[in-house]
Amino acid sequence: VQLQASGGGFVQAGGSLRLSCAASGLNFGSYIMGWYRQAPGKERELVAVISTGGSAYYGDSVKGRFTISRANARNTVYLQMNSLKPEDTAVYYCAADLMYGRKWDRAEIDYWGQGTQVTVSS
Repeated sequence: VQLQASGGGFVQAGGSLRLSCAASGLNFGSYIMGWYRQAPGKERELVAVISTGGSAYYGDSVKGRFTISRANARNTVYLQMNSLKPEDTAVYYCAADLMYGRKWDRAEIDYWGQGTQVTVSS
């Protein structure tokens, strides 16, 4: 299984970025997909999760600003990030698991992609 994240970069506060994560080696439509982030010196934080049916969950810090979506025909999950803040600066990771539930809170996920850096300047 490979999860290839892309789309990170440098943006000013208030700007937008869209992250993509292309998956291979798995039956994409059967997997719960999500995004985590980790800032220097901080624990990994759950940002958003999307179910196989398209239901989404968001962390409190990104609600109303970020949108997770998936394109099953393209084996890809997206994270649209709007109204970015300096505190959104982190390495963002995509993740995949067959199961939903508390394991996502504990970051006990089966598959991880490599991170993509997002830097938001003030």
